[in-house]
Formats: sequence, C-alpha cells, structure tokens
Amino acid sequence: QVQLVESGGGLVQAGGSLRLSCAASGRTFSSYIIGWFRQAPGKEREFVARISWRGGSTDYADSVKGRFTISRDNAKNTVTLQMNSLKPEDTAVYYCAADTSGSYTRPYYYRGDEYDYWGQGTQVTVSS
Repeated sequence: QVQLVESGGGLVQAGGSLRLSCAASGRTFSSYIIGWFRQAPGKEREFVARISWRGGSTDYADSVKGRFTISRDNAKNTVTLQMNSLKPEDTAVYYCAADTSGSYTRPYYYRGDEYDYWGQGTQVTVSS
C-alpha cells in the first residue's frame, strides 16, 4: 500500500512559479515510477510529467515542456514538480500518482489507468 500526499498548490499570477511536492509512505517508494496529472474544471484529467525510479528518465506533456521540471529524492520519499512561467491554462487540481509496474517502457504511461495509487490533489490557480 502506498499513500501519496500532495502539497504546494496555491494562487499565483501568470508568469509566476510554484513548487508542488508529493510525499509518499512506504519502503518501496524508490521502485515506483511517479507521475503528475492535472484536471481542470469541465475537462478530462491529463498527464503532466513522470519520473523513473532513480530520476534518470523523465517525460513531459508538450504543454509544459520547458516550463515544468520533475525531480525526486528517494531518501526523503518525495517527488517535486517545479512549475515556472505559469499560465492561466495551467489552472487545475494537480495529482501525483504511483506506477508500481516496474516498467518505464509502457507505451500508455500518459493514461491515468496505468497508475495504481493516487493522492488527493492540490489546487493550482493562475490568474491573468
């Protein structure tokens, strides 16, 4: 069982930055792929980024590439999403999720149903 807790959301002006954290319980955290997703009101949940077990591999949605950076600290059981140059369209509830499959090469990694555990989410609001 893995428990994930997001934090760091809030209200920021366009062009600003926020740093989201995902804290995980469990001794096997370092073996999980961790992803970030977001869901805006009236829209479907969408993939944002993911990171491999040791942090050596990352993937990003095109919409955030170059602005967001995902990283992890396995000693602290934490994954961080640094969000810079925020835009109003980044407004959403952000969720972290754990993929326990052990395979970073799964082709549908951007789909939420590939992840086994989810946090409760943290709200990010970007004003124009």
